[in-house]
Amino acid sequence: MPLHLSPFVRWRSGVVLTWICFFFSSGFTFAGGEHAATVTHPLPVAFSDQLPHFLIEPDDVYIVKNKPVTLTCRSTPATQIYFKCNGEWVHQDQHLIDRDVDPATGLPVMQVKIDISRQQVEKIFGLEDYWCQCVAWSTTGTQKSQKAFVRIAYLRKNFEEEPLGKEVALDQELLLRCHPPEGVPPAEVEWQRNEELIDPKTDPNFFITTDHNLIIKQTRLADTGNYTCVAKNIVARRKSSSATVIVYVNGGWSTWATWSSCSAVCGRGWQKRSRSCTNPTPLNGGTSCEGQSLQKSACTATCPVDGGWSEWSKWSPCGADCSMWRSRECTQPTPGTGGKDCQGLDLQSLNCTSEQCPQTASGAEDVALYVGMVTVALCLALLLVVLVLVYRRKKEGLDADVADSSILTTGFQPMGIKPSKPENSHLLTIQPDLTTSTSSYQGSLRSRHEVSSKFSMSNGPLLDPLPNGSHTLHNGKLSSDADDFMSRLSSQTYLKTLPRENGNTSYGTFNFLGGRLTLPNTGISLLIPPEAIPRGKIYEIYLTIQKKEDMRLPLAGCQTLLSPVVSCGPPGVMLTRPVILCMDHCSDACLENWAIRLKKQSYEGTWEDVLLLGEDLLSEPYYCQLEAETCRVFTEQLGRFALVGESLSMAAAKRLKLLLFAPAYCSTLEYNIRVYCTDDTQDLLKEVMQMERQLGGRLIDEPHVLLFKDSYHNLRLSIHDMPHTHWRSKLLAGYQEIPFYHIWSGSQRTLHCSFTLERQSLSTSDLSCTLCVWQVEGEGQSFSLDFNIAKDIRPLDSDFLLLENCSPALAGPSAFQIPYLIRQKICSSLDAPCPNGADWRLLAQRLKLDRHMSFFASKSSPTSVILDLWETQHFHSGNLNQLAAVMAEIGKQEAMIFLVSDGEC
Repeated sequence: MPLHLSPFVRWRSGVVLTWICFFFSSGFTFAGGEHAATVTHPLPVAFSDQLPHFLIEPDDVYIVKNKPVTLTCRSTPATQIYFKCNGEWVHQDQHLIDRDVDPATGLPVMQVKIDISRQQVEKIFGLEDYWCQCVAWSTTGTQKSQKAFVRIAYLRKNFEEEPLGKEVALDQELLLRCHPPEGVPPAEVEWQRNEELIDPKTDPNFFITTDHNLIIKQTRLADTGNYTCVAKNIVARRKSSSATVIVYVNGGWSTWATWSSCSAVCGRGWQKRSRSCTNPTPLNGGTSCEGQSLQKSACTATCPVDGGWSEWSKWSPCGADCSMWRSRECTQPTPGTGGKDCQGLDLQSLNCTSEQCPQTASGAEDVALYVGMVTVALCLALLLVVLVLVYRRKKEGLDADVADSSILTTGFQPMGIKPSKPENSHLLTIQPDLTTSTSSYQGSLRSRHEVSSKFSMSNGPLLDPLPNGSHTLHNGKLSSDADDFMSRLSSQTYLKTLPRENGNTSYGTFNFLGGRLTLPNTGISLLIPPEAIPRGKIYEIYLTIQKKEDMRLPLAGCQTLLSPVVSCGPPGVMLTRPVILCMDHCSDACLENWAIRLKKQSYEGTWEDVLLLGEDLLSEPYYCQLEAETCRVFTEQLGRFALVGESLSMAAAKRLKLLLFAPAYCSTLEYNIRVYCTDDTQDLLKEVMQMERQLGGRLIDEPHVLLFKDSYHNLRLSIHDMPHTHWRSKLLAGYQEIPFYHIWSGSQRTLHCSFTLERQSLSTSDLSCTLCVWQVEGEGQSFSLDFNIAKDIRPLDSDFLLLENCSPALAGPSAFQIPYLIRQKICSSLDAPCPNGADWRLLAQRLKLDRHMSFFASKSSPTSVILDLWETQHFHSGNLNQLAAVMAEIGKQEAMIFLVSDGEC
């Protein structure tokens, strides 16, 4: 019967060891519990006293997924080797034993392998680490190997800390953090830029810390890219989300360029110099340079002096060659600063006779020559007398000239018309008697609207029909068809861009009594004063506004369009006095910050500067009166005009009108708010109103005015303070932006942004929010909205902005506040200078027009120009009693005309 001993027995005495060896050598079976091994190869006697030592010890291993791992143990000299895992012996059947003999020593070598599965490890997972070690026996004793830990390998998916994208300036240090996912064994970390491995050995600018963070010591433009942290172990490989690194460059100014030449050839002008934001150029979202890229400075150019001839010297004595001469010099003045030299001869000679010149007697040939010359002269004189008589006779048979636009635009030649009734030949050449019953004024002076019934002229034809069927004036309007008039005007070469829609055009037929053309609700009008059209002439005149999209003005540098482009014509008509063109402008009217020019389009289509405000030349046919929101242009030439401003500093500002519109009815979840940013002129306001009326929109708040400065900063719009439980904005960014140039150039008439809001349900109707509009680093405006989109009962309607309701064309006395007869008497009374100053100068002071005194003084009738300007300023709100009071203060008896009774006038 075999003897069974437990392997757990500690062999502490030599007796016990000897006893065990006896059993091994005798072939007994040694068993312990479930584990047993049979000794078949006894150790040689020479090595029987050696303890076993390990040639191979088991190492730590990791189980990957479900693949088992193998532990190996090799020892010599060893008679038995067993594995013990987590304190328990491994069953003999699980050992793979391999025996051999070391040829060098002759000692037995024993190798044992076991496989460890994932299930074995998971049984104790979480309690302690799973470990195994092998125990080797020899006849002398036992030895234990090192513990080999068996772990299940894994790598979690999520990083504990991923790198974040950053924007960093050039040459700065940058730190990108990365904490890899938890894993067994711990993950190794590497970094990639744009999917390429970063190797700090090849590029010392990179450094990876022990805690896996990446440091870029000094950022370069090439370091811009997408950075990824990669973690890997024997199980898996994980990549973090990409972190975008942008290395930006802030802009820097270049040095100032040299000053340009003076813009004026003669006198005061401007010179400028520039610099560019290229040192360095801003890159990758770097900030632009702060400050101005353009500087301007006033300059004075020396005017060129054209040369002038001195007086001729005295004739020299007659020389031997029968000639004498005289000379002059180009010294009065001497040409300078690029001026022209004198034109003509500086030496003149003449044949003569004297004692030094041989004398020759005049013979028969000379007499015949003189007789022939006298005969030719007499014939020419006779022919000239005949031509003059014929011309006068024809002129007496011609009727008064009548000019219309077709005549004026083809060379402006008057057409002679033979009347059928001789008694009417003087109809247009004499002034109508305004004291007769057909045009008499009765009663005290009232406004134009109050006295319309007093004028039979306003209820009947102003002039009798012409016998030849020419266009005549009836109630200040054309008797011909309006469409025919528009087609004839637009057919002219110069007028091809004339709008055909009547909403942008007014027209009428006028004679010496004058009149007025108005484009309702645009702030644009044309006043034709009495006597501006020569007596005997009848002109068809139009007034129209051009769309800026059709008229590309050549704007350069800091220039911007400040007014609508207005045409009045036909161009080239003869005027004896200036007409007054009124139009809005959008500047802040601070001339210290602006150089404002009046531009006029020539016949060739080019735009020319005809006037620089503040430097008006009284000899020029143009003059401009600039007020806070309106400019009035005095011109003796009709044409196409526009007001252009050039900013002299960053303080120059344009007025912008901000208008908010929304649908009048909304049946969907989406609700759009449209914000218009236009120049603050009435014509653009009218255009926006008409556009929104077609879109079915309504004004949801009163308009605001914003001063937009020439600072190169954009305009931003944002919406805030919405109740997010009921509304949300579909705008992805925090704000919308309109580029600076789009506003400053004025080329786009109606810039607008749209905010799309979405309500949670159709039952949500109450909307409250704040909408802000501001210029970056400049002024801003905010709209506080709080209303019901379904039932808005606020008394706010876009029509309140369009109050003007007047006839587009008025002719004769109906176009003026002051009757013609009274006007003539006032002019005759105040035009003549008065020693005590009670003349037109005092009238200008009382009417607060004295800053235009020099302009008034340059006219033949200063009083009439003052009254013309008063008419344009007070067309809708003029109070004649106030004017009468001013006349009474001056001390003129003509003031009593305003207060006479109906029977006395």
